[in-house]
Amino acid sequence: MELLQYGFMQRALLAALLIGLTAPAVGVYLVQRRLALIGDGMGHVALTGVGVGLVTRTSPIWTALGCAVVGAILIELLRTRGRTSSDVALAVLFYGGIAGGIVLVSQASGSTPTNLDAYLFGSITSTTTADLLAFGVLAAVVLLVTFGLSRVFFTVGADEEYARASGLPVLGLNITLAVMVAATVVVSMRVVGLLLVSALMIVPVAAAQRLRRGFTGTTTTAMAIGVAVSVGGVVVSYHADLPSGGTIVLAAIAVFLLAVVGSGLAAALRQPHREAEEHLHDHGPSCGHPTVVHGDHVDYVHHGHRHAPHGDHYDEH
Repeated sequence: MELLQYGFMQRALLAALLIGLTAPAVGVYLVQRRLALIGDGMGHVALTGVGVGLVTRTSPIWTALGCAVVGAILIELLRTRGRTSSDVALAVLFYGGIAGGIVLVSQASGSTPTNLDAYLFGSITSTTTADLLAFGVLAAVVLLVTFGLSRVFFTVGADEEYARASGLPVLGLNITLAVMVAATVVVSMRVVGLLLVSALMIVPVAAAQRLRRGFTGTTTTAMAIGVAVSVGGVVVSYHADLPSGGTIVLAAIAVFLLAVVGSGLAAALRQPHREAEEHLHDHGPSCGHPTVVHGDHVDYVHHGHRHAPHGDHYDEH
């Protein structure tokens, strides 16, 4: 392929591969907790870190990571309070983050509007080898933590009160997940930009929920979609001379729409039966839900409903 002859495209494709794997792996927990837009807020805060890096002439990746991690911890602590004033405080934090970033970037030596656009909307072809190494380290940490703690992350997301009663450190786990989101935001900022980063964490997961049932199936399918749209978006943007970030996000939205139409047609063609509501939980012998023997199979009692496995979904019994 012609584009592989260029070093900047090799780095761009590797960066796209990394974000395609990591963003949905973190995003599945945000969807489960109904925090789909939290990535946007962290992106705003990370922009201040980019500005600090440009002004002090240090690597914007690491200063953005520092600001995003501090912001993630503050966001989680404010969210835990669960009061109306916390919403106002979060809004102030988000708006202050992006405003501080714009001001700091404008004061950096040699700053141009192009520099700001590169971080807001992505500039994957400007990824350097040092950027790629930093992204690789951060992506590896994010994947190791999200998969290593997947069971407890899922338990906390499904029922915080149950998790707390079981002795799990709920606040610590939520802060850990928030820090992983912050790291993913930093990895993504060169690929899709800080204003579009949340889309790559959420849209592949939303599409996967239409295609697969259960947490494991949804996660793996979302990661496959993430890789396909990220790498495919970079290739299309190269040949069509389009912005890579917007192309990747539009590709993800196209997959989501196809998944919605396809799953709707498949449901209409199935034998009539009543499907259970969508959820990311995999029922099984160790899932923790009470079981009821029903004829030749076992039903799982889920929020007062009896769910029976049927193909790639669950039926109401």
